[in-house]
Parts: sequence; structure tokens; C-alpha cells
Amino acid sequence: MTHPVRIAVQLQPQHADYGQIRDALLRAEDAGADVVFNWDHFFPLTGEPDGQHFECWTMLGAWAEQTSRVEIGALVTCNSYRNPELLADMARTVDHISGGRLVLGIGAGWFERDYDEYGYEFGTPGTRLADLAQALPRIKERWARLNPPPTRDIPVLVGGGGERKTLRYTAEHADIWHSFADLETLRHKSAVLDQHCADVGRDPGEIERSVAVRGDPSESGEALVAAGATLFTVSASGPDYDLSSLRDWVAWRDAR
Repeated sequence: MTHPVRIAVQLQPQHADYGQIRDALLRAEDAGADVVFNWDHFFPLTGEPDGQHFECWTMLGAWAEQTSRVEIGALVTCNSYRNPELLADMARTVDHISGGRLVLGIGAGWFERDYDEYGYEFGTPGTRLADLAQALPRIKERWARLNPPPTRDIPVLVGGGGERKTLRYTAEHADIWHSFADLETLRHKSAVLDQHCADVGRDPGEIERSVAVRGDPSESGEALVAAGATLFTVSASGPDYDLSSLRDWVAWRDAR
């Protein structure tokens, strides 16, 4: 399966009023982004630790109404914060509001402050990964039972690079795999994912490879494509949400 080259931006919902986030969302759509992500945390990850911050999924519901073309989603939802059946229903609802433009990004979770202040059990990386493993099929089972069902097979994006578990879950359940890896690590982990696909009897070409990027696309873009990546995600933080990098990557996409 051949995937088209696509460009995404993660608008980090920190250090900004919502009006500034909404403005950045609309500017990103106008700039030609294919996907706009936020993230699923309760406190800023950079800058002032107690700075302004907004919740992920209520924001995605608003984004579904405020946009008309881009896909939207979280990069990524923390599995620990919501019951899998509830998350499935939330995703189905945003899918309908958006007219079929939701991507369900999901991961095992890692930011301990979120857990501590909101009363979730942090556990260990192993227990969080085990929870993710049992949540992924439950989400899909709930989608099959909801009335009305989702408007489409909602794409599932799994974020992470753990070779023994996370990439195995990706092979079993995901449509997109997201990595923060450099070029050589991306090649290695993509090969590991291919082997997991072989082990579970799945065509590895079905899984779109996504990678976080920065800098000049003319210096790294084609090498990443050759390594199998086709979805490239830049990031921007509040309050200014500088989208110059997004525009550079969109221009590179359009010139290929």
C-alpha cells in the first residue's frame, strides 16, 4: 500500500487563551495542513509548569465544528485517563461532528504529574502498557456496538517506539504509527514493526509511518520518505503559534 505524503501540525494547548488556539487552528487549515493535532495533558510540558493549559477532547469537539477539511486528533490520547468504552464513544461522537475527520491517537501515558494531580494510578511502564493492550480491542468492540456507528473506520494512531510491546500492539491494531525517532532509529524501528506485522499476518504497508520533524524539509524530507515515513508532524506552542515551519513543510510536499 502506498500512502501519500501528508503534513500535520501539533498545536500544543499550553500558554495561550483559547482564542489564540482557535486562530492557530484556522491558520493551519488555511496553510494546507492535512492533519491538526493537540495533545492530551493537563499541565504544560514546556515553559512555566503552571501556565495556561486546556483539556484535549473537549477541544477536539470544538475543532470538529471550527474546521471543514483537515483531519483532527490528539497526539496522543493517554489511555489511562478514560475508560476505553467511554473513549470509544467520545471518538465516535467527534467523528460525527467532524463529518468523518477524526484520527484516534493513543498511547500508554507517561507524564506523572497528570496522574498525581488528577488521581490516576501511575503504576509502571509495564502496567500502563498492559492497560493499553487490553484497551485497544475494547475500543474497536465498542465502536461496533454503538448506534449510530462511526461514519468510517476511525484511523487508530499508536505513538511510541517500544520494540517488544508498543510496536507489537501497533501491528495488531493501528493504522498509523508515530515516532519521534531520528532517521537511523526510524529505519530500525520500522523494520521491527514490519517483523511484528509478519508475525501477526498483517501487510506492513497498511500502516502509515508518521514522524515528528523540525528544521528544513529539503535537508531531511526525502531521506525520511525513503525510510518509509509519509506523515510529517511539526509542532507549535502558545501563545504565538508560529506556523512558519508548517508552511515550509507544506511547500515541500506540494513541490514533490
